Order: sequence, then structure tokens, then C-alpha cells
Amino acid sequence: MGRRPQPEIRDRLLDGCVDHLLEHGLPVTSLTPVAAALGVSPRMLIYHFATKDRLVRAALVEARRRQRALFDEALRHRPDTRYVDTLAAAWTTLSGPGGSRYARLFSVVHALPPSETPWPDFPTMAVHDWLPTIAAGLRADGHASPDVLATLVLGVARGLLLDDRATGEHDRAAEAYRAFLTLLDGDAGVRRGAGAG
Repeated sequence: MGRRPQPEIRDRLLDGCVDHLLEHGLPVTSLTPVAAALGVSPRMLIYHFATKDRLVRAALVEARRRQRALFDEALRHRPDTRYVDTLAAAWTTLSGPGGSRYARLFSVVHALPPSETPWPDFPTMAVHDWLPTIAAGLRADGHASPDVLATLVLGVARGLLLDDRATGEHDRAAEAYRAFLTLLDGDAGVRRGAGAG
């Protein structure tokens, strides 16, 4: 009778695979480098995950879980803080070393053609994951059409993060983000003023 996979070993291997993907990215064409980094054999990885594709998918799902925890904390509405200030502070998390490694990994997943991606529904999910959190903060700040503005905020942040990664011109991207938030804050001020009348 064969051994049954042990969940604690699988979890440890999965954590290591996530760390490897965040460091080295996709695509994973062979399990040999991953296995070597974890100090196990490729056969051991297949034993616990059945196939390379299942391992990569599981690692991406776990990486996404980690990213969600980090970004959700940065982007969540805080009752004692204006949301535009929360968005300003969130840039450090989004663009810093902790956030940029997730953005780097998932930008590759976004760019893969549907026939090659290990996670076909990821691009759509990756948009809808963040919109409710951002919209809730904008709504609390008094913005009209917070759902529409959440799409704008997400699009601007993603575009500037891509710009930042492509050029390495961190100060320019951060300054543009601050300028955008100033415009966003002005819109909220206008809306509040109109509401007060």
C-alpha cells in the first residue's frame, strides 16, 4: 500500500514554490530548478502535486492569496482616515519591494495567451478583486459614482506601476500618482460642496 501525501509536507513545498516563482517568475519549463531550490527531487513535487501545471497553478493561487492579504490591508477603508490619504499611503506598499514582486509575477500571467496560461480566469478576477475595496473607500469619502471611479483608480495605479517597472523612474511615477490623487481629492471636495448646498 503506497504512502499518502502528507499535507504538512505539501504545504511546505507549496510555500517554497511560491517563493521561487516570486523570485524567478514564469514560465516554469522544468521542475528541476524549483526542486533544487527546495532541496527535493522533481519526483517528490510530482508526488505531492500530480503534475507540473497543477503545481504552478497551486503556487499562483497561494501567491495571489498572499498578495490579496497585503494589498487589501493597504487599500481598506479606515473610518478615521480620508480614503485619498489611504490611497496615498498605499503607494509605498504597491510599488515597494513587497508589492512589486507580486506585480512582476502576475503581469506575466496577464500577458500569456489563453492557450498557455495556467490560470485562464485570472485576468478578469484580478480586476474584480480590488474594485469593491476601492469603491467602498471612495464612497465613504463622498465621491459620486464610486464604482466608476474605482475602475479609474485601479487603471491609473496599474499603469503607473507598469511604468515604474519598465523605466525604474520611481520618483516620476510616484509624483504622477500623487498628482492624480490631488485631482481625485478635488473631485470629492466639489461633490461635498455641492451636497452641502
